[in-house]
Amino acid sequence: MAELSQTVSSDPSDFPVALSDIHAAAATIRGAVVETPCSYSRTLSNICGCEIWLKFENLQFTSSFKERGALNRLTALTPVERARGVVAMSAGNHAQGVAYHARRLGIPATIVMPVGTPMVKVENTRHHGAEVVVTGATLEEAAAFARSHGEARDMIFVHPYDDPLVIAGQGTVGLEMLTAVPELDTLVVPIGGGGLISGIAIAAKSLKPSLRILGVEAWLYPSMYNAIHGGTLPARGDTLAEGIAVKSPGKITTEIVRHLVDDIALVNEAELERAVATLISIEKTVVEGAGAAGLAAVMSDPSRFAGQKVGLVLSGGNIDTRLIASVLTRELAREGRLTQLSLDIPDRPGQLAAVAALLAEAGANIIEVSHQRTFSDLPAKATLLQLVIETRDSAHLDEVMAKLGASGLSARCT
Repeated sequence: MAELSQTVSSDPSDFPVALSDIHAAAATIRGAVVETPCSYSRTLSNICGCEIWLKFENLQFTSSFKERGALNRLTALTPVERARGVVAMSAGNHAQGVAYHARRLGIPATIVMPVGTPMVKVENTRHHGAEVVVTGATLEEAAAFARSHGEARDMIFVHPYDDPLVIAGQGTVGLEMLTAVPELDTLVVPIGGGGLISGIAIAAKSLKPSLRILGVEAWLYPSMYNAIHGGTLPARGDTLAEGIAVKSPGKITTEIVRHLVDDIALVNEAELERAVATLISIEKTVVEGAGAAGLAAVMSDPSRFAGQKVGLVLSGGNIDTRLIASVLTRELAREGRLTQLSLDIPDRPGQLAAVAALLAEAGANIIEVSHQRTFSDLPAKATLLQLVIETRDSAHLDEVMAKLGASGLSARCT
């Protein structure tokens, strides 16, 4: 099984990937990978106080930028290596990119995915014709299995990020963004293992050295942040951005990030959820948590980007529909548009109708209703009424609560 043997110099000019490699990758993948739009968002720009340009990598055939690096790496295999087949480990997007292009090129592929990978990514990978093995609690455990599995079968290991050919392929995103919008001031890029931001940074800094590059990680997985800053923040837990939930970034990518990336921001789960919901609501585009990380960083600290021309990479759109529903309803709750109320009312006819009439008069819509008579500390002649109501916003919710209170009802948000 092929292993990485490259060493990374502390001199950026000696990186194993150069602008010429990224131009070569662009020529290699042209016609087989979508040159996705890089479009101006007027509404997001107004919200964030800067010019927002979105690179829609979620519009790739496999809904992720990962196709670029995977195809560039697979194309470089010799006929003998192609016959031996490839093995890869991935939380989903690299898996689909490798599986899809391996089938196109007639290369047998085995993909190892960690337990907990969203089912949409597992099934899509199988649909692309790869053998899928789900094992390992983390990417690192899945990687260890993939290496041993591949070595036993003499297969080529296709690393998801720490490979010069993969990095060069991902760097084509940066080429396209600066070709489309050369006046960009800042690029905001999600970081998992670092392949995407490394490739983009080499392309962008070579073409426009003044360009600022900001990486974004989830607070729950600050691995590159720790590597660059010598930090010890823990990496653990379930994050909406599972595509960048990497405990150990690459050796090659870490050195590139250290020299070419200006800073790394950390975003929490609420900020990621808000960004996913905002992109669906405003841009009508579905983006997974990792893909929304850039917007999350801008929306959480807009003063940092004020007046700038900012390019955001929507790196992927593979997210379960159930999770989308959960994210959207949770965001409605945060905005005060969806609220669960608990009211203590007498257990006699007409009380529910009276509450419903008050809510209707206040302009609130009742979504769900339930009574709790048994599991309650209330007196036997009382009942706990639980409602889910829809309001216009937080201010409207305050008006509704005030109207219920003025009518003598003890209502509380739960």
